[in-house]
Amino acid sequence: MRQHLKTAAAMLLLWSIATGIAYPLLVTGIAQIAFPFQANGSLIVQDGKPAGSALIGQPFSGPQYFWGRPSATAPMPYNAAASGDSNLGPANPALAEAVKARIQALKDANPHNTAPIPVDLVTASASGLDPHISPAAAEYQVERVARARRLPPEKVRELVKKHTAGRQLGVLGELRVNVLQLNLALDALR
Repeated sequence: MRQHLKTAAAMLLLWSIATGIAYPLLVTGIAQIAFPFQANGSLIVQDGKPAGSALIGQPFSGPQYFWGRPSATAPMPYNAAASGDSNLGPANPALAEAVKARIQALKDANPHNTAPIPVDLVTASASGLDPHISPAAAEYQVERVARARRLPPEKVRELVKKHTAGRQLGVLGELRVNVLQLNLALDALR
């Protein structure tokens, strides 16, 4: 019996060191060498300070900024610790009310815009943390942002095009615009 306990304790210690210390250190080391930007949180640094992550949406509410997708991480917007969807199905009246309120907020912010509102501006992503919007969602906001910044709309459109990422490997996903990177580029124009 005592020999079995010694063997079990030794195996527990061995596997705890192997899987709890050695393996995580190995994977972290490989990630730091192969993918340092991603391994360190994909942080975007501005003036020597982190401005945010390229992978987690940031809340922007001023008219001079492009707005990202709504976040389902209530009560705080883009709370990475609360990642997850709202679990509201398409027939849920609460979802319909939330979408109506978001549509009204967009119309109130830019009453002159009569273009159809892109769906990604009124619905949250599955994670609730999506840092990207579609090029259509960016285009919908160009006039408001240009007016608030007193810039020609074409200058703002150029920045949108410059910050539009293509499909991964040329075929996966959709075209997308990282809201944080676009807004930082707008701020850099000053």
